[in-house]
Amino acid sequence: MFTGIVESFATIMDIKPNGTNIVFHLQSNICNEFKVDQSISHNGICLTVTEVNGLQYSVTAIKETLSRTNAGLWKIGDTINIERCMKADARFDGHYVQGHVDCIGIVDEIHDLDGSFMIFISHPEDAGLTVNKGSITVNGVSLTVVDSFPIAFSVAIIPYTWENTNFSKLKEGDSVNLEFDVLGKYFQKFKDLKTK
Repeated sequence: MFTGIVESFATIMDIKPNGTNIVFHLQSNICNEFKVDQSISHNGICLTVTEVNGLQYSVTAIKETLSRTNAGLWKIGDTINIERCMKADARFDGHYVQGHVDCIGIVDEIHDLDGSFMIFISHPEDAGLTVNKGSITVNGVSLTVVDSFPIAFSVAIIPYTWENTNFSKLKEGDSVNLEFDVLGKYFQKFKDLKTK
């Protein structure tokens, strides 16, 4: 379980295919606090640490993960948002984030509002549900939906979030990992069952 509050960055140092999987070797300034078997959110994807070596560590993305996320598009040198799983006695600053990406979204528009940024993101029609002022996770970051549309939504980004996540590196046309609010997913499932 995560909260969508990004702790730090990791930089991809090496990428090794392994059958249908991909092993990523990353470097982070908080790597000395990692341990093998630990779950860490990488751009919203819950991945297990398999090796720690100094300031570098490794994680493996399996075929299922690669089919649902943009991890297969990651390149050496890319900056990844990371968050360790939530402690039981920690303050809950974001929202319930599982680290289970629902789909890839596409950045349609980025607007500099001279003090904040507005990002419009589109997604497949049946991927999930957003509501105005509801929660959404984009690349592992807990955000509030500004405007909700059937196949898109917008989010407002404050300067701190812009500077302390990889959002500042986004361009129009880029893909992002989306995890819709789990409460909304249960509501949608209940609604679908009631209409059958």
